[in-house]
Amino acid sequence: MLMDGFDRGVLPLFGYAMLLLAVAAFVIALLAREDAYRAADKQTKTFWLVILGVTVLVDAFLQMLFLQIAGLVATIVFFVDVRPALKQVSGGGGRGGRRGGSSSDGPYGPYNGGR
Repeated sequence: MLMDGFDRGVLPLFGYAMLLLAVAAFVIALLAREDAYRAADKQTKTFWLVILGVTVLVDAFLQMLFLQIAGLVATIVFFVDVRPALKQVSGGGGRGGRRGGSSSDGPYGPYNGGR
């Protein structure tokens, strides 16, 4: 009885969450420029689109747990490694969305030397 509730309640939620993450990663990979992948020294845009596209298809239609977990690993690698590198080479790597600034700027604003 407990396993039946788990199979009907929790597992589908995990499946939807994995699908949502895979779709978000695919859209981000699709919107990034091709030259950003080369500048970040990551795999090509086509590589990531194929990997993430297959992940979306597996999560949406096949629902084979082993393939879903492999796709989840690829999605996590994209979000943790590739996306920050793409943001950095594309000019979006500033902390808190702040661009420019002075060399004397601290995390809460400019440092004035205790004056």
